[in-house]
Amino acid sequence: MKLFIKAFTLAFIFTTFTLFANAQTTNKKALNLEGAKRVISAAMDYAKKNNAPGGVIAVVDDGGNLIALERIDGTFTAGANISIGKAKTAVMFKRPTKFFEDVIKNGRTAMVALPDFTPLQGGVPIMLDGQLIGGVGVSGAASAQQDEEIANAGANVFDISLKTSITNNTPVNFFDSNAVEAAFAKGAVLLDGNGRDYMVHASRRDKPGIAEIHTLDTDIIYVLAGTATFVTGGTAIETKEIAANEIRGTKIEGGETRKLVKGDVIVVPNGVPHWFKEVDGTFLYYVVKAR
Repeated sequence: MKLFIKAFTLAFIFTTFTLFANAQTTNKKALNLEGAKRVISAAMDYAKKNNAPGGVIAVVDDGGNLIALERIDGTFTAGANISIGKAKTAVMFKRPTKFFEDVIKNGRTAMVALPDFTPLQGGVPIMLDGQLIGGVGVSGAASAQQDEEIANAGANVFDISLKTSITNNTPVNFFDSNAVEAAFAKGAVLLDGNGRDYMVHASRRDKPGIAEIHTLDTDIIYVLAGTATFVTGGTAIETKEIAANEIRGTKIEGGETRKLVKGDVIVVPNGVPHWFKEVDGTFLYYVVKAR
C-alpha cells in the first residue's frame, strides 16, 4: 500500500510539473539565414522594379542581432549602419520606425536620448502568425518613403494572407464548343475589346490575304487546322490606313517566310507587317490581340 501511494505521489508530481512547464512555454518561431535571404531578395526585387538609385537592406532577428545585409552598388557607406539601426529599432519597439520619426517631429525630442535608437523612416518589424521574428531596415533609396516601401516589400514576404485573401469579381468569359464552332465557321470575333487590352478572334481563311500592320496590337496566333505561307517583316507595298491604328497593303516585299501548320504559335509584335501569302484549303487559327 505504501509503495502504491509513493508511486501515485511521484506520478502526480511529474504530471503537475509537466502541465506547469507546458503552461510556461510557447512554440516560438525564429528567423534563420535562409529566411533573411528571402526578405532581402523580395526587397531587392522591389527596389529594382521601382528604379531605386541605391540602398542597403539589413535583416535582424527578434533580438536585434544582424543576420544578413546587402548593399546596392553606389550606396553611401553610412547606409549599412543606418539600415541596421532602423531594423533593430523596429524590433525593439515592434513598430515601424516612421512612428518614432513622426513623434519626434511633433515635439517629443527627448526620445532621441534612448540608447541604440534610430528613429528614421525605413525600419519595419517582420511578423509571422502574429509573432515578431525579426526586423528589416533600408537606407539610401530615393527617399525615406521609398526606404520604407522597400522594407515593407521584404517584411511581407512571409505574409501568406496577402497572397490568399485576394478577391476579384471580374466576370469570367466562357464560350462553349457550339459557340466556338459557330465562330470558326464564319471567322468571327470571339471576345471583343470592350475596354480591355486584349481581343480574341476565331479566325478562318480559305484564300490569301493582304498585308496588315497593327500599330497598337500584337497578334498572338495559334494554328488549329490547315497550312499557310506566312510572311513577316519586310516592306508593305501600296499601304493605306483603313481605320485608326490599322494599315493595309497589297503585299510585302522582303521579310521572312514561314510555313504555318497545326499546333504552331507565332507572335507578331505591333508595327510589324505580316501577310498570309498562300493558304492551302481551310486554315483555322486563334488570334489574341494584346496591347
